[in-house]
Amino acid sequence: MKTYITGLFVAIAIVVTGCNSGQNNSRHSEDEHEHTEGDGHDHDHGKEDESTDEIAFSREQAKLVGLMTETVSPGTFYQAIKTSGRIQAPQGNEVAVVATSNGIVSFTNPSVTDGVAVNAGQPVVVISAKKLLEGDPAVKAKIAYETALKEYQRAEGLVKDRIISAKDYEQAKLQYETTKTTYEAQASNVTDSGVSVASPISGYIKNRWVAQGEYVSVGQPIVTVSQNRRLQLRAEVSETNFKALKHVRSANFKPAYDDVVYKLSDLNGRLLSYGKSSGGQDYYIPVTFEFDNTGDIIPGAFTEVYLLSGPQENVISVPVTSVTEEQGLNFVYLQLDEEGYKKQEVTLGQNNGERVQVLSGLKEGDDVVVKGVYQVRLAATSSVMPEAHSHSH
Repeated sequence: MKTYITGLFVAIAIVVTGCNSGQNNSRHSEDEHEHTEGDGHDHDHGKEDESTDEIAFSREQAKLVGLMTETVSPGTFYQAIKTSGRIQAPQGNEVAVVATSNGIVSFTNPSVTDGVAVNAGQPVVVISAKKLLEGDPAVKAKIAYETALKEYQRAEGLVKDRIISAKDYEQAKLQYETTKTTYEAQASNVTDSGVSVASPISGYIKNRWVAQGEYVSVGQPIVTVSQNRRLQLRAEVSETNFKALKHVRSANFKPAYDDVVYKLSDLNGRLLSYGKSSGGQDYYIPVTFEFDNTGDIIPGAFTEVYLLSGPQENVISVPVTSVTEEQGLNFVYLQLDEEGYKKQEVTLGQNNGERVQVLSGLKEGDDVVVKGVYQVRLAATSSVMPEAHSHSH
């Protein structure tokens, strides 16, 4: 009986040991399977993460938005001092059209306003005093002239017969010449409506000083006409940049009303002068350029100014239009192939209004998107080129 019980315990021990061994083998096999599966899964996701940098943008889309790229190549880059300034007309290129008679102003074009083009000799206003108590100066000038003419002709006959003295004759002659000058000055401009006042030069109306129906006196300014051919760019530079001004030779500028960056080098521009001291209490030094107005540049407009100083060689730079900013970081978009693009972070240096220096993030030969950047940026959030996922569950 004792032997039987001992054998029973041995048999149970053997069975338990075998079950544990089987379970351990099964668990080991499952661990190996999970480990193998885990390796393949991680590897595939690593590929997928790499592929998310590639943005899908078809050739048709690129053609539709006029997408353009520029191949990165080190070149000359002009350092810049960024400041503010104003466009102004040089002296001698604008004139004031003034009233030649007292009366009520009536513009030939009632809707005339700043910026309207006028030609030399073109009437701007008509001044009438017909309904005023003082009377029409043009009519009065004509009457005075005709009266003085008759008196002068009469005096010529009387002085020959020595009926009047030479002194009286000279006074009649003087009165005649004075009234003649006054009358002839207005006669050519007198119309049925009043005295017409014309612009002496061709150009654009810069300022309108009086309103329709307003009373004016002789010599009072009515409008200012600017030829707008040569303009001046006056920049105000902080005293801290005074030493750098001696190296400044040109500038780029962007008016407040426009997104276009104008280059003085393209507008026959030249440096006129820069101040040797700051003016008043503003602590700014004036720098003045002159240039041809070959575009739609408005005198009096405020503008951003980039004063160009010494050139730097072998500098990587890109157009300002190619750079985007997100959460304080700067990015450009690279073209990888015909329909693939990539978002690339860059570190920027100086900006001269036209181009910006790239300190890191680009290398020679990269193709950077310079036009159509916004559309590629939108595509980056909605269209990614996926790579095949090899893992199957």
